[in-house]
This record gives sequence, C-alpha cells and structure tokens, in this order.
Amino acid sequence: MLEVVTIDTYYGESQILRGVSLKVEEGQVVALLGRNGMGKTTTVRSIMGLTPARHGTIRFGGKDITRLESHKIARIGLGLVPQGRHIFPSLSVKENLVMAMRGKGFTLDTVYSYFPILEKRAHHKGNQISGGEQQMLAIARTLLSNPQLILMDEPSEGLAPLVIQTIGNIIPKIKEVGLSILLVEQNVSLALGTSDHSYVMHQGEIVFDDSTIELARNEKIQSEYIGVSRSL
Repeated sequence: MLEVVTIDTYYGESQILRGVSLKVEEGQVVALLGRNGMGKTTTVRSIMGLTPARHGTIRFGGKDITRLESHKIARIGLGLVPQGRHIFPSLSVKENLVMAMRGKGFTLDTVYSYFPILEKRAHHKGNQISGGEQQMLAIARTLLSNPQLILMDEPSEGLAPLVIQTIGNIIPKIKEVGLSILLVEQNVSLALGTSDHSYVMHQGEIVFDDSTIELARNEKIQSEYIGVSRSL
C-alpha cells in the first residue's frame, strides 16, 4: 500500500534522511521507532509532501506521490495525526470533527463510540479540554476524513499512562475495519502492543527492519537505539 524507497530528505543543505526505505501493507500496523531527532517526523513529512524527499521514491497504492502536493496526497487516502495535535482551539470539539468529515465509513457516532469522552465534551472549545482529550480529538478528526492509511506521529507524547492505554486499545479497532497505520513512536510498549512490523531509525537511517515479535526479543536494539519506555 505504502512504499518508501531509499529516500534522502534535506532541510536546506542539512541531510536528515539517508536512504530510508519502509513498507506498510494493506491492513497492517507498522511502527517506526527511535529517539527524538533521529528523523521519524521528517519521514512522515516526506511521505505527506510537507518536506519533499530530494532523492528516492514514495508510492501509495502503486502511484508515485514523491512530488505530489500535500493536499493532493491527503485527498487520495493518506491521513495524518500530526505531532502536536494541531486542533482548532477556538472551535468546539464537535466543530473540529464535523469540518473534517469526508467520504463514507467513519461517522460522528463511530468516533464517539471509540472516544466517549469526546461526545461528553462536544460543546467544549478545543482549548478547554485536556491534552489527552486533544489527542483523542486529533485521531478522531483524521478518522472522519476516511483515509485508507493513517500516519500517527508520536500519539503518546506527553500523555498520562491511562490515555496511552486508551490509544493502544483503539489502534487494533482501527485495524479491524481495514485501515493501515504507520505508527511513529518512542514508546516501545505501545509499539509492541499494537504493531505487526517495526522499523527503528537512528540518525536518519533505518537500523532495524523486522517483525515486532523480533523487536520484542531484541533488547540490544531497544536499549541502544530507542531507550525503553514501558508505560503500558
């Protein structure tokens, strides 16, 4: 479904990604792990066309999207839950959700069933709800755009363990309805509990590419390149 082939991405003249390759198959949850500053978010930005790769190829559904504009990438079925959430603070929870609705599949009732607290907070402004609720809102908003694949960029960042557990419970439900997910994370426990395949990134390169079962067994990779964060 998504194929990233040996991409190099730069900020100005500074090279951030070096020959990065990864795949997400249909119906699969794939984790991209690594410490801060190793290129994970740049990988997401390259896929979404926000920081285009200078070399290499990105394909989605067999189509080359390497040079496609980000709004066009979103329209063909890639959804982004961005790092930092980026909800609209002056709009209500419901307004944040309704403005994202597109296509058929997920509805307000569906996302409310996943995140009941959002229905309770429907008329609260975006800046009147907690950080955890904002993260749930960011995920629900992306689901309502009815993408085929979701990129989740650090969904557990700065959240309490109970909220991380809620997100960990939701990811398999999203997978069950046929969506694919690229989960960009530092939290090893969240990745181990939800993903099928894992990549680990270090200094802009992929240093591990194998099943999540193998990552769970590989304490050296976890310790050296991720740093174990067991919040679940």
